[in-house]
Amino acid sequence: MLGFMGEFDLIETYFKRPPRHAVLGVGDDCALLAVKSGQQLAISSDMLVEGRHFLPTVNPAYLGHKALAVNLSDLAACGAQPKAFLLSLALPQVVPQWLSEFSKGMWALADAHHCDLIGGDTTRGPLNICITVLGEVPQAMALLRGGAKAGDDIYVSGHLGDARLALEVFRGTLSVPQAVFEAARLRMDKPTPRVELGLALRGLAHSAVDVSDGLLGDLQHILKASGVGAEIDTQQVLSTMACGQRSGLKPEDLLRLTLAGGDDYELVFTAPENQRQAIASASTSSATPVTRIGKITAHPHLSLLDNNGQSLPHSFESFDHFKTP
Repeated sequence: MLGFMGEFDLIETYFKRPPRHAVLGVGDDCALLAVKSGQQLAISSDMLVEGRHFLPTVNPAYLGHKALAVNLSDLAACGAQPKAFLLSLALPQVVPQWLSEFSKGMWALADAHHCDLIGGDTTRGPLNICITVLGEVPQAMALLRGGAKAGDDIYVSGHLGDARLALEVFRGTLSVPQAVFEAARLRMDKPTPRVELGLALRGLAHSAVDVSDGLLGDLQHILKASGVGAEIDTQQVLSTMACGQRSGLKPEDLLRLTLAGGDDYELVFTAPENQRQAIASASTSSATPVTRIGKITAHPHLSLLDNNGQSLPHSFESFDHFKTP
């Protein structure tokens, strides 16, 4: 038993409702999905662990949102349409108010993307949330990491660095005005998965990846998979930061936050130069700002350029669960 509520009562109360898209959802040993002809199934899974991915004080509604959002971000990077998800949840105890708020935040985002919860698992233990998402993408239309070509423009969606700014304020390594902190904390606790942009980029972008561990680290996945290099305009990267522009922080701190911050859940993608107008249209149609931040090069090396176009020495490292404190 979990607290005063049994495992199956918990599922029935907070996590079960009739499926709208799945053939069969929560309640049997397996769920059933029907994949349309000509579509491929896109699958991804992410885990959130208390103390590692989120603070104990986080708003549970925001946590429910974020647990699903970080997974939908992976589908966005693939250009896939969300269809369904599985939720595995370890709880130290059953707190009805917490579960009610958590499920509300999760359901709100699921409804916004017409995504069914079709199964999962619950158990007792340290707070741990694992979600597996399933989406559809037309055959040969998935956005992958290995398609970048020399001469491609490099773009990033939305805003970088604000989530890491909030984390560093929590850690006491940076200090900013309270209003700036609150705005940055919202970016950390309630990220926006760029699903609509990912769908709009199908047939336009050569490659894409979501920015979860920091821009430079995640861009390196594209460069390695594609066998290419990149030149990054650091001033353009800095221009994407929202909260940080009002923080009064030193330029070197802002550069570190935007280039290697992590927890942004934006998309970094590449596209040929002749698609600039189409990319602008995709940005408008998906209501998602995009910024052109550099170029893909044939030489497999990543260069950072200052506002004079000169190479900028750096030692930025993105987040790594087994290296980063």
